[in-house]
Amino acid sequence: MTLSISILVLLLAVINIILEKYILKSPSPKISDTTGKNINRWGKGCLAVLAICFYLFVLDMTDEYMMKWFFLIAFVVSAVFHAIVEWWYLRGSKQYFISILLLMVGLVYFRIVIF
Repeated sequence: MTLSISILVLLLAVINIILEKYILKSPSPKISDTTGKNINRWGKGCLAVLAICFYLFVLDMTDEYMMKWFFLIAFVVSAVFHAIVEWWYLRGSKQYFISILLLMVGLVYFRIVIF
């Protein structure tokens, strides 16, 4: 399962580059250039700390089925948070649309490869 998660990360990175090139067609603004920089950092940091604590102290790491669901839920929550922050702070951009497309690609990948 670790290899399939690594392939998912690589796949999403490549698809993100391709979609930004063909959908946006111009350099997209970054959240770090807006007033949402701190909200983005704090939100992702809190989600990461929560996920790490849940992973280390709550989950049974030997149960593969539970680990699949953990990674799926962590992926969905982080992707939805990212899309909402982009939608809220990058109003004139379609960057959030790319995040939603990447979420859908990730969900299809989870369904086909991991589950």
